[in-house]
Amino acid sequence: MPSLAFFVGKGGVGKTTVAAAYAVRTARQSSRNRVLLVSTDPAHSLADVLQVKLGGSPRAVQAGRGKLWAWELNASGLFANFFRSYKQSILEIVEHGSLFSAKEISPLLETALPGMSEIAALLAIRDAIHSGKYSHIVVDTAPFGHTLRLFGMPEQFVRVLNFLEVAAGRDRALAEHFGGGVQTREPELINDWREKVEQLRQAFSDSELFLVTTAEKFALNESVRCIKEAREANPSLRLKAVVLNRVVRSGGKCNFCKKKATAGRAAQSFLRKRFPSAELHLGEDPGFPIMSTSGLGDFGEHVFGGKPLQLDPQLPKSRSRVKVPIPAEWPELKSRISFVIGKGGVGKTTVSAALGYHARRTSRAPVEICSVDPAPSLDDIFETAIGDAPTSVLGDRNFRASELDSIALFRNWVAEIREEVDSATTSEYSGVHVDLSFERQLLSALLDIVPPGLDEVLAIFRIIDLRASTAGKMIIDMAPTGHALELLRMPERIVSWSRLLLKSLAAHRKLALARNAAVRIAELELRARELLQAFRNSGEVSTFAVMLPEPLPDRETERLLAEMDHLQLTPCALFVNRVIFANDAKSCRRCKLAAEWQSSVLAKLSNRQSVTAVFVIRNFPFEIAGSKGLRAITNELWRLN
Repeated sequence: MPSLAFFVGKGGVGKTTVAAAYAVRTARQSSRNRVLLVSTDPAHSLADVLQVKLGGSPRAVQAGRGKLWAWELNASGLFANFFRSYKQSILEIVEHGSLFSAKEISPLLETALPGMSEIAALLAIRDAIHSGKYSHIVVDTAPFGHTLRLFGMPEQFVRVLNFLEVAAGRDRALAEHFGGGVQTREPELINDWREKVEQLRQAFSDSELFLVTTAEKFALNESVRCIKEAREANPSLRLKAVVLNRVVRSGGKCNFCKKKATAGRAAQSFLRKRFPSAELHLGEDPGFPIMSTSGLGDFGEHVFGGKPLQLDPQLPKSRSRVKVPIPAEWPELKSRISFVIGKGGVGKTTVSAALGYHARRTSRAPVEICSVDPAPSLDDIFETAIGDAPTSVLGDRNFRASELDSIALFRNWVAEIREEVDSATTSEYSGVHVDLSFERQLLSALLDIVPPGLDEVLAIFRIIDLRASTAGKMIIDMAPTGHALELLRMPERIVSWSRLLLKSLAAHRKLALARNAAVRIAELELRARELLQAFRNSGEVSTFAVMLPEPLPDRETERLLAEMDHLQLTPCALFVNRVIFANDAKSCRRCKLAAEWQSSVLAKLSNRQSVTAVFVIRNFPFEIAGSKGLRAITNELWRLN
């Protein structure tokens, strides 16, 4: 069995760079090593880091004497191949064990399903492990919230198996109910899946976790929260090492770097205390992006081999100078709903909070901010506990914040459905002269499954509810790029699923259970269609994009903006966060180098026509949190000419 290593962490901490460095170093260590580096993030950046083109299958990458392959998963393609293999068996089992025919179920299973990224990642990892091709598998994961879903997937597959077993056992259950007996043989699909699930459980229990973080308070807090949740989702997971990335060892005369050095020392103490049994590795900040296998291999020796970082300073190929930004005002919230979107770790939550704070200072309209990121951090920026229920923040009763708890919301919904199922499957209530206890058992097994993609579906439910109940402005602090785009596609998909479900239920309208379900689905379809129409109305919905002035975030943002154009949700403004101004960098070689790279990115942005306005946010020497931090960030803003 190959070794399996997961690199996990908050968005923007450098997971892809660190995972790639580890993979390149491992490949170089021995000519017998065969290393697969795979990205499970829907918004890939592995090809950007390696400086190679990657497709939907593993590609060989030159990495010294060992062998290295890299792979950016194509979730929809992998899922389609998997489903094609099992479609007929699934249809036969569900048709045999439920009220629905294969003809009614098939269109539902052929639509785009939520959670495909996590399912595809799981399948790819399992296939890679059992292919016999690799000695080491290194997984560059999506940001924390969605990686937690990945770690919980083996358990969800067990629940899917339970449902299929119940459906396949209809004849046996009915025979037992009426006092008879029947010989049944378990379908091959169930035996096949049970074996695969057991293999995945074993692989996960043998795997090693590498936590990547930076010294920023937000990143450290989220790391602690998410490692705790990962262990709860899958207790067999083992944290092998923590990588404290972008460390500044000595600040010299630079105020910014001196504060980073102090924060780095405090972070080392914090991490040793929180994770005493894990190795602690440090990755220094060279002041420029590390790209190509050569640089990554050297960085891997520095981080995991403890060697001094000796990289020649790299300057951007384009040395274009950007015009000096001009002072600007923070934009008003002109639409009822504002989505704030961007790569993980670029400052979406900070910009969301700043937009809300500015709106409350300049208008009387109430503001409601809701994070739909599975790993939210509104409580960090507002310095108060934020939960699923809206809470007043910063002492302002008209400024409220909430963090979507999708699991709690789903469990409440399931409790309501169970009650309806129990009522509707009694002969007295349903109006039919048959016992529906098997249907009750089947639906109960189905409701035990916490489906992947839950966050995106329930986020839409929450937005629909907020839209109906909130009189003022709403700001939606989104999950990182890949899953945010899934959320924005969700209303159209919910409308499509609803129509298919209603069509299937129409054939069973004599049953109270089908009638009750149809009423609820029809209500959901109406509200999803209204939200979809709102997406097309700039007075109802607008979007703001956030990025960092660095090559990797820039390339991902370019792809994001193209997708947003396709969805007809072109951002009304792009915020470029943490920009180092010339005056702040004049006494520091590292900051000057970083500013050079930033300047080349800003020059490209000046020529891009995909957004109306490009705003620049200064790199503050302190983390933005509480009234003081939000006052500082909203007191100044700059705009690219």
